[in-house]
Amino acid sequence: QVQLVESGGGLVQPGGSLKLSCAVSVNIFRLNSMGWYRQAPGKQRELVATISRGGITNYAIFVEGRFTISRDNAKNTVALQMSSLQPEDTAVYYCNAQDVVRSTYWGQGTQVTVSS
Repeated sequence: QVQLVESGGGLVQPGGSLKLSCAVSVNIFRLNSMGWYRQAPGKQRELVATISRGGITNYAIFVEGRFTISRDNAKNTVALQMSSLQPEDTAVYYCNAQDVVRSTYWGQGTQVTVSS
């Protein structure tokens, strides 16, 4: 069973930065891909960024170069470095993993609030 635990969320001012981390209970070499999604109040969960086993990354258009997804295979963690945060980035951010047999796993989420 793959378990994901997010951390790093919090309250930041517009223009600020946060780094989210996702701790994974298995060697991330075993996973097909990982990603970050977010869900704002009243909206559907949406993709933010993904990274494959081979290191291929994909970002939502709204990221606009502000976020970077990365992984640390030795630590079994996946991070999302966010900068130039704006109020519209306020959401619960979820870590996601897909294994090689297409099972999907989710963390509990971490709240990111961008406000003056």
